[in-house]
Amino acid sequence: MIRESEPFAPVALFVFNRPRHMEVAVSALASNELAAQTPLFVFSDGARNPEEQRKVDQVRQQAKNIAGFKSLTVVERSENMGLAASIIDGVSHLCEQYGQVIVLEDDLITSPDFLRFMNQGLRLYADNSKVASIHGYAYPVAEGNIPESYFLRGADCWGWATWARAWQHFESDGAKLLKLLHDRGLAAEFDHGGAAYFLRILSDQVERKNNSWAIRWHASAYLADMLTLYPRTSLVANCGFDGSGTHSGSNRVYETLVGSAPQELKPIDVVENEFMKAKVADFLRKITKPNEHSSNKVVRISIRIAGDALRKLRSLRNRPR
Repeated sequence: MIRESEPFAPVALFVFNRPRHMEVAVSALASNELAAQTPLFVFSDGARNPEEQRKVDQVRQQAKNIAGFKSLTVVERSENMGLAASIIDGVSHLCEQYGQVIVLEDDLITSPDFLRFMNQGLRLYADNSKVASIHGYAYPVAEGNIPESYFLRGADCWGWATWARAWQHFESDGAKLLKLLHDRGLAAEFDHGGAAYFLRILSDQVERKNNSWAIRWHASAYLADMLTLYPRTSLVANCGFDGSGTHSGSNRVYETLVGSAPQELKPIDVVENEFMKAKVADFLRKITKPNEHSSNKVVRISIRIAGDALRKLRSLRNRPR
C-alpha cells in the first residue's frame, strides 16, 4: 500500500564500491533542475570480503554527505546482496512506499533534463496499463527522422522509471519467462528476429552464468505486452565500462552523448513505433553477438563514457534556461 505522496518521484541510486563513479553520477544528478524537489534514496550494498570494506566505507561516507536534494536516505546493506537482489528489493520497497520510482546505478551519468523527462513521462502515462516504464538511455541509431519520443515493447535498464502497477509484473523466475516466450511463440520476436542476443542472456541467467535482473524485467514486460517510452536523444551515458562494475567490459558499441529533452513532453499514441523498432533491430544486427564468456558484459546494455560526453554534459549544465 502506498503510504506517501510526492509531486516528484523518488530516485533510487544503487551503489557498491566505486567512490569515484558515484561522485560523478551524483554530481550530474544534482545538476538536474528538479534535484532540490526530489527525494534521494541511496542503496549501498555490503562488502564481499575485508579487502572490499574500505571502498564500501568510503562510498557510504560520501553518500552521507550528499546535498542538493529534497531529502536523503542512505540504506546500508548489512551483507552483500549482489546487484540484482539489491535492485529488486529497493525498487519493490519504493514502489510500495511511493507508487513510483526512478532508478539509477552508480555509473550512470544523467543529462540535466533527465529528471524532468522522467517525471513528465510518469505523469503522462501513470494510468495507462500498457506502459511499463520511462527510459533515459536511447540507442545510438543512425540519425534520421527520429521522433521526440517513442515506444518499444518490453522494458529497459539504463536510467528508468516505473510505477507499482507495472513493477508488479516483474517475474524473478528466469526459467518461467524463457518457457513462456517459447510456449507463446514469442522467442524470435523477443530476439528481434535474430538481431539481438536477449534469449541468450536470459538462458545464461537461467543457467546461472549471469544474474541479470534487467533481462528478467525486459522479458516480464514483453510477455505482458507492455511498452517503454524512449527519448529522441539519450539522457544517460555510462562511465562504468572500465572493468570496475558487475557487468562491465571495454565495448563501446553503445556509446552516445547525453542530450537534452523537450521542455514539455507531449503525449503520443501508446503503440510500438515500428520505424524505431526497425532502426534498433538494424543497430543490434550490426553488433557482434557475445559468446558464452562475454554475454554477461552487456547485460545492462551499457556504453562507455568518453571525454566528449563529459564536455557535452558540462555545456548542457551551463546553457541558459
